Amino acid sequence: MSTAPDSLLRAREVDGTFEDIPVIDFTNATATTEKRKELANLIRDASINVGFFYLKNHGISQELIDNAVEAGKRFFALPEEEKMKLDIHKSPNYKGYTAVLGENTNAEGRGDLHEGFDIGWEEPGAEFELKQQDGKQQTMAVRDSGVMTGGNVWPSDSVQLNGFKEAVLAYYHAALNFGKLLFPLFALALNLPETFFDDKTTKPAAIMRILHYPTQSPTKLDPVDDRQIGIGSHTDYECFTILWQDLVGGLQVQNTSGKWVDAVPIDGTVVVNLGDQFARWTNDVFKSTVHRVINRSGLERYSIPVFFGSDYDVLLEPIATCVSPETPAKYEVVTAGEYVKSRLEATYAHSAN
Repeated sequence: MSTAPDSLLRAREVDGTFEDIPVIDFTNATATTEKRKELANLIRDASINVGFFYLKNHGISQELIDNAVEAGKRFFALPEEEKMKLDIHKSPNYKGYTAVLGENTNAEGRGDLHEGFDIGWEEPGAEFELKQQDGKQQTMAVRDSGVMTGGNVWPSDSVQLNGFKEAVLAYYHAALNFGKLLFPLFALALNLPETFFDDKTTKPAAIMRILHYPTQSPTKLDPVDDRQIGIGSHTDYECFTILWQDLVGGLQVQNTSGKWVDAVPIDGTVVVNLGDQFARWTNDVFKSTVHRVINRSGLERYSIPVFFGSDYDVLLEPIATCVSPETPAKYEVVTAGEYVKSRLEATYAHSAN
């Protein structure tokens, strides 16, 4: 792997007209230094050229995945009025339930055809505090800081939702531990010490969503004017996203020529894609690639993305190896929390009332 900073700057000029998404074996994530560097080199190439890659042998157990997915299915099967008690607009930090068409990730769209349930960091057995919401006390675990201060909200215990919270948190923490293994590899990929991101990720600012896409007729919408689809075209807000998706399909990634490339589900893998925080940190050396979801399979689709960001109080300043007098910083410096909250506010603005 080259260690010359100018090689990273030149990497911003790659073509980006990829036709497929690379599959990377994660087995050597904790192996020898030489093996980790080989893995980091593969991640570097994918991050620069595509912004997306599959990871196999990721170590998250199938049992935890299955339990979280089944918990999500039970929640989404509840009556709408029950789910709306946890409406995400009632939360100061965007946690809880999003109804179908409650989001609009593409400003030119007409709402997204999915529903979701969002959580942030919460350790089982953590300290809790009680909040008043709609005249009722809500138990919340508080960990997020700054502009994203607040905790999770959970549905009330019921026969249908028995074990819901435990299953969701178990998967969340497995994905979180997996994500922590990625940061040193991204550092190596940027020709930085493996510990570079350690002091920037002391409080895991990771948002997890369980998403349900209802069936969508393949003939109902004009395929050229897709203004109301599963999720409109967008980039993610954080450093990177770890996505488990079922085998229904529908995720598409846009290359620089404007072509939509299918991220076909591969059993036993997760999809990792780079987000805006890494694009800002790396001055666009790492690509935050536009993507969308169109579910025209005739089947219901489920997925679980975990959006892994830095601590919310960290400044998104360009990394030294990614700027020069000839390639100055492209972005205004803001904190990670300010950036994430501004993007969430824009996404939910159309359904705020």
